[in-house]
Amino acid sequence: MPTHAEAVAQLTAPGGPFAVVPATIEGIEMRVYESRFGSLRDVLALGSGHGDATYIVYGDRRLSFGDFAAEANGIAAALAEAGVEHGDRVAVLAANCPEWGSTFWATVSLGAILVGLNGWWKTDEVLYGLEDSGAKVLVADAKRLERIADVLAAGGLPGVERVYVIDADPADVGGGERVRSFSELTAGGPAPAPTTPIDEGDAAVIFYTSGTTGRPKGAISTHRSMVANLQNTVMNTVATRMATEEEPSEGGGQTVGLLTSPLFHVAGCHSNLVVSMLGGVRIVMPTGRFDPDQVLQLIQDEQVQIWATVPTMVWRVCEHPGRHDYDTSTITTVAFGGSPSAGELQRKVKDTFPNVRFTTNAYGLTESSSVATALTGDDSARKPSSVGRPMPVVDIKIAAADGSPLGVGETGEVCLRGPIIMPGYWGKPEATAEAIRDGWLHTGDVGHVDEEGFLFITDRAKDMIIRGGENVYCVEIEERLVNHPAIADAAVIGVPHDSLGEEVKAVVQVAPGQSISEDEVRQWVAETLAAFKVPTYVETRDEKLPRNASGKLLKNVLRGEGEVSFSETM
Repeated sequence: MPTHAEAVAQLTAPGGPFAVVPATIEGIEMRVYESRFGSLRDVLALGSGHGDATYIVYGDRRLSFGDFAAEANGIAAALAEAGVEHGDRVAVLAANCPEWGSTFWATVSLGAILVGLNGWWKTDEVLYGLEDSGAKVLVADAKRLERIADVLAAGGLPGVERVYVIDADPADVGGGERVRSFSELTAGGPAPAPTTPIDEGDAAVIFYTSGTTGRPKGAISTHRSMVANLQNTVMNTVATRMATEEEPSEGGGQTVGLLTSPLFHVAGCHSNLVVSMLGGVRIVMPTGRFDPDQVLQLIQDEQVQIWATVPTMVWRVCEHPGRHDYDTSTITTVAFGGSPSAGELQRKVKDTFPNVRFTTNAYGLTESSSVATALTGDDSARKPSSVGRPMPVVDIKIAAADGSPLGVGETGEVCLRGPIIMPGYWGKPEATAEAIRDGWLHTGDVGHVDEEGFLFITDRAKDMIIRGGENVYCVEIEERLVNHPAIADAAVIGVPHDSLGEEVKAVVQVAPGQSISEDEVRQWVAETLAAFKVPTYVETRDEKLPRNASGKLLKNVLRGEGEVSFSETM
């Protein structure tokens, strides 16, 4: 049986099913898959071949691949009739639902650009996203449309020509004459697939970055970058099965995945919605806000096998007091993304899901169209604090402050290159030039690569604390803190100090039914980390720490630099 690395080498070698070849794309040398889809429209066409198999489960609704693809093509035809052309922007502002998915597939198949607006944004943020992207059409659910209904009714957002509300009568939500029912887009029934020419390099989606500091920027994913992410994911799945001799489990012969990541995030759209279309995976979507009981019930009822999400959601389920009241035996894979996972979380996963042999951790950004590296199989036990090796078409460079490459084990900025990297930020050439230099995406993450090629993320560059000339990496302290049984979550931030520059502060969420003193927190850190990393200040709280949709801590909020930028938090 090959190791995971050996399996990847076999699959990507010349003549292999995922053969990788060198190429020059937009003047940048990189590696690409020799055989690949020309556009996402091709992915939808192939996915429709899964026919009557169920694609999406949402409440009482069960939608087949064939019917879903036919409806998406019908929506594309309706959008075209409404004046949407190649390159126009169609925005979606909604919670996860089938209509989000069908609007996505219709838009990208038409050669238009899907703008995924953050469903947790408040009014000003929604207005910014619509104006910044230049959206021509908006598809929204009633709850979120209400946030901008008054602006629409007063004639604001003149560039938005039509608004389609998914789950309400237009008269009930207001907004004026531009607001129509989503049923208008489906009234014409199925239609042939669009024939508008689409190039690999055409923009497919605009997703806004987390915006933990300043205004969010719209990162562009192209058809090329999303297809590359898709093929990376499929290849990695095949390699993992080769390395572990993993067999399909229950679920009627069809792989069943639970989708809890927001579709306006690359983990939900790129790595779930798109991958499932090609792979014939049944997507189970919870309704409403994230609820551990509903998640556990769906896992039991739908015999879910795969759950790929952010660590925050996994923590909430694995700490739920009623978790053992449900049958979770069908789950074989739990994958994390969005923030580093701690060893304690992996142990909790195996306690909650007894048939999970290993966990998977993925690292990526909105700017990298989802996954850049992945840790899976036996490697997840060997190197639990790593985020894995790079995908076959991804190059990693650890850069010094002047951009020069650093060696094995040396800490610097993580830079990525390959077909998954965005061409830039929408309408922001200066920000693009700062982020992408000579084809390398400068992630702002700090880390190192070991002698086996595994990447370790140490911190965000802007979150690194410099204390008396010593670099203090917050993630290292946070991972130590959450390994304490009385600590449910933790964040580490810098506090200004006259002579040292900064001091270390820990904000700790105490686990339900537990207690811990400030001195106990310091002692716990001091047992394994250097004295200069021990928090000078400790704040304990019972409520959850603020995190954004991708699971990242909102450290600006903890520093007191701004309000929580979302109307809901995890």
